[in-house]
Amino acid sequence: MKSNFNLDFLTQKFVLKAVYVFSFLAALTIVSAALMMRKVLADIPSIDKLDEYTPSLTTYVYDINNEIIAEFSIERRAMLPLSKIPVDMQNAVIAMEDHKFFKHWGVSPKGILRAFMRDVLHRRVAQGGSTITQQLSKLIFLKPEKTVSRKIKEMFLSLQIERNFSKQEILQMYLNQIYFGAGVYGVQSASRLYFGKDVSDMTLGECALLAGLIPSPETYSPFTRADKAQLRKYLVLKRMISQGYISKEEMEQALKEPLPAARSTIISGRAPYFVEYVRQQLEPKYGTAQLWKGGLKVYTTLELEMQKIAEETMEKYLKKYEEEALKTRTAQTDGASIASSSDVLQGAFILMDVKTGAIKTMIGGRSYRDSQFNRATQALRQAGSTFKPFVWMAALMSGYTAATIVEDAPMAYYYDGKDWRLFEGATDQYSIDIAIQPFAGSADFKIWVPNNFDGKFLGRIPLRKGIELSRNLSSVYLIQKIGPTLAAEVARKAGIKHSLEAVPSIGLGTSLVSPLEMTNAFATFANSGIQAEPFSVMRVLDSQGKALEEHVPYEAESFSPQNSYILVNMMKGVVERGTGRAASRLKRFIAGKTGTSQESKDLWFIGMTPDVIAGSWMGYDDFASLTIKDWTGGSTVVPWWTETMEQILKDQPVRDFPVPEGVVFVNIDADTGKVALPSCRKKILEAFIKDTEPKEFCDVAH
Repeated sequence: MKSNFNLDFLTQKFVLKAVYVFSFLAALTIVSAALMMRKVLADIPSIDKLDEYTPSLTTYVYDINNEIIAEFSIERRAMLPLSKIPVDMQNAVIAMEDHKFFKHWGVSPKGILRAFMRDVLHRRVAQGGSTITQQLSKLIFLKPEKTVSRKIKEMFLSLQIERNFSKQEILQMYLNQIYFGAGVYGVQSASRLYFGKDVSDMTLGECALLAGLIPSPETYSPFTRADKAQLRKYLVLKRMISQGYISKEEMEQALKEPLPAARSTIISGRAPYFVEYVRQQLEPKYGTAQLWKGGLKVYTTLELEMQKIAEETMEKYLKKYEEEALKTRTAQTDGASIASSSDVLQGAFILMDVKTGAIKTMIGGRSYRDSQFNRATQALRQAGSTFKPFVWMAALMSGYTAATIVEDAPMAYYYDGKDWRLFEGATDQYSIDIAIQPFAGSADFKIWVPNNFDGKFLGRIPLRKGIELSRNLSSVYLIQKIGPTLAAEVARKAGIKHSLEAVPSIGLGTSLVSPLEMTNAFATFANSGIQAEPFSVMRVLDSQGKALEEHVPYEAESFSPQNSYILVNMMKGVVERGTGRAASRLKRFIAGKTGTSQESKDLWFIGMTPDVIAGSWMGYDDFASLTIKDWTGGSTVVPWWTETMEQILKDQPVRDFPVPEGVVFVNIDADTGKVALPSCRKKILEAFIKDTEPKEFCDVAH
């Protein structure tokens, strides 16, 4: 009995000790777990400002009146209310990502257990098992690391989010935050990237495709892995059927929808060519990160209202001309259809401040979505007769006056292997035909016979009349006298950046130039010979308001004020009496020059007031000739330019170009260039540098 008592006592003592040890270990475990949880949750973020969350700093681009014209953000996204997001998109995401979204309270115990088991099997944190709420908390508050502590934080945050926001609010935030690849976040930006449309216009098939991208946008991208994208789309639709969101017929119809083959350009909608021009200048200077995430404020020279007017007017006229070209293309001539380009008829328009070079308007084409090629800055085209003012300036610098007589007569050139030379004595068509006949079939002997657009010759005419009526042969005559090198140098000093070939045909605008540099070069003449570099950015501020750059004007005195004024005064005649007279209805002092290149591939007009200058170009990207035979810069581009400027200038004061010192005016006969008599029918008040005015009176019997 005694031994049994001792045994029971020892057993009770052992059990009691075991209970103490177990209790201690349990308490220690609880305390340790509490301390660990406290440590894990010590830096858990607050969700108080979740509904005010801004994912990154956006760079804003402003026009001259501080109106936002564009935004740059590396995380391109648009925040939409749930009501603007299609129900099919909502259902597709719920079906794939969290089919019990409306039933759970932030976390899914079954999902967590399933994920835990898979993590154990993989011996790493490999499986998410996250609800939509958990994904949202991770997207906004947590680092993308795969650790147990982050998972715990994710669950606690999810519970807080569920307690403070409705399911609809959570779904809305999620759909606006989720990443879809290529730097876009949210369903709206994704819809514009993949389909080129607003999310509200998406079809069921498109919604399914986007929902399938969420786990891995690059893996399931329709642009690079179409087969996997199609498979994911099928899987989403199957899930939607199983959840009762769609019918089998709807699924079959959605599967027939083609996948997008290429990214759609996300368009700013406001002056996109100008915005891209600005971006190309700033990104190399500040770097991608600062431009797209740094919250800069970029103040530009653009005047948005002018831009809108110019865009609408250009589209109106080019559409009209395109329809006319189509009618001509289908017409029959001698039993054969007239050949033409299958491309879209394109245009470019630049409006600048004469004094400063500030770009107020820039249009690089008819549709930025269809083509991001900026024809205002990147297109190199033949200037045609628009180049002639550089030749006329070279003539003025060589001692010519507006009344100097030049030839508008037939001529022919040959190439001797080193240089182009004039056929001496070949001054009429008959003598030219005889001169070139021996060389007509020679592949080694090049012949060039320039001609006027109308095929006629006016003989001896004043320099002014030559530019007013855009006489090609007068330009070639001047090049023969002053040399093509001087003409090229004048163009360079005026503002032409691209290389020019110093050959006799330079006077006909055969070299390639861009609309921007041509417009800027003409502005030099309107600005009394001062060349101002074009610019688009006035200043850039960082996110704290500190100035990173301020525009510093660059100016160079290229020509004398006197010669510049005389040239501009002659170019006013282009509008008053010449090829640009359609612009005279503006009842303003306008100087300008029309242009039609070889084979009518390019049509131009550049016009200027003392304050602004605008250059316009029209043509096909594939360098095809324009269909209608009598189309010229004067008959097509000038009306378009005129209607644009009529609206832009309507509230601007009417001013004439200022007359510099040393310029005098004399009434001369328009045909002879001599001092006019009362009997002369056509008199012009002509400008001359003092002491160069004509002294001889007109001796023609009118």
